[in-house]
Formats: sequence, C-alpha cells, structure tokens
Amino acid sequence: MEAIPEPLRLIAAGVAYTLAYAVGIALFVWMARRRGLATAGVRFVVIAAIGGGLAGALIGQILAGGSSGKTILGGIAGGYLTVVLAKRRIGLQRPLGDLFAVALAGGEAVGRWGCFLGGCCYGKIATVAWAVEDHGALRHPTQIYSSAAAALTLAVLLAIERRGWLPENGLFYLQGAMLCASRFTIEFYREPGLVVGPLTSAQWACLAGFTFFALRLSALARRRVAFA
Repeated sequence: MEAIPEPLRLIAAGVAYTLAYAVGIALFVWMARRRGLATAGVRFVVIAAIGGGLAGALIGQILAGGSSGKTILGGIAGGYLTVVLAKRRIGLQRPLGDLFAVALAGGEAVGRWGCFLGGCCYGKIATVAWAVEDHGALRHPTQIYSSAAAALTLAVLLAIERRGWLPENGLFYLQGAMLCASRFTIEFYREPGLVVGPLTSAQWACLAGFTFFALRLSALARRRVAFA
C-alpha cells in the first residue's frame, strides 16, 4: 500500500467512505420500504442517529485510544442512544433496529476499505502470505478482515430477513452480537490501543456489547416462542 502516493490514497479513502455512507443509506431505505416505515418521522430519527453516531465514534476513540479519529463501537453506542431519545421525542413506537442493522453491516463492509486505503486501523507485523506493506512493515490487513466479517454479517442478515426467522429488532441484536464477536477476534491481529489487563479496551467493550446483544436477542426469541 505504501507504494501508492499518500495524496492518492487519501482521495481513494475518501471515495470509499462516501460509498460506504451511500450503501448504508440505500440499504436503510430499502428496509424501510420493505417494512412500511418510509415516513417523515423515521427520516428525523435517521438524521439524529447519524449525528449521535458520529459524536459517539469521536468520543469513543478518545476514551479508548486517547487520540483523535473514530471507532465503530462508539458510533453504534452513540447512535443507539440517540435513536432511543429521538423516538421518544416523536412518539414512535415501532422498532427500527433492523433497518440500522443492514445499513451498518453494508456500510462497514465498504467503509473498511477506506480504512485500508487511508492507513488507519492497521494490523500487527505478520509473515502470512497475504500480509501488506503498511507503516514500514508487512502487516495483517485487519481492515480487510473487518470488511469481510461485515459482508458475511450482511449476508446472514439478508438471508434471515427473507425467511422471516426473527421478529422485529432481531436482526439488530444479531448484527450487534456478530460485530462484537468479529471485532473481538480481529483485535488480536490489530496494533493494540489501550490495554487493560489481558485484553484491549476495545475487546472489553466487545465482551460487554456481545453480552448485551446476545441477552436481548435471547429474550426476544423467548417472547416470540411464548406468543407463538
């Protein structure tokens, strides 16, 4: 990657990030129409979620890594809280989590290529055959690992959506659990940020997030069985 001039890499990264937002928005709109939720109220919640997600991503990176930038874990937390508050403000009762789930998975699958091109979120020094030259050494292409994990998550979500196996919001909890599980694993191959005991701060956050999403998904599934 370092053979590509830095200005060109930054331009390419910007294009990838722009495409990521476009893919995420397109998937959200598709799901909104599929669920009969393409309303003005939902559009308000989306705008609020984008703002809250960006704020959470910035704050989360500062708290976890002590540096500027963005973290998707903080973005999801910030976006989730903002959606809850925005829905309460307009009195919207119907769950929107599934719309955000496919948007987040699709957006990350594309956006991680922006990280790869921009040189952030890079991996540890490696000797594997697919290692890439980055930051002065051959490293694990962890950005591509994350992109592949997100693409797999999106494929699983769309397959379950077509078959109707989960009630509303089930895709959101499943996506969150899969994201936390994949990020926890990939973190072993990334250059570590803040380390707390045997794990990085991101891995501790992933453990907490996975527990939360798995418990909510389990409770949702039990309620569906009880009312079946």
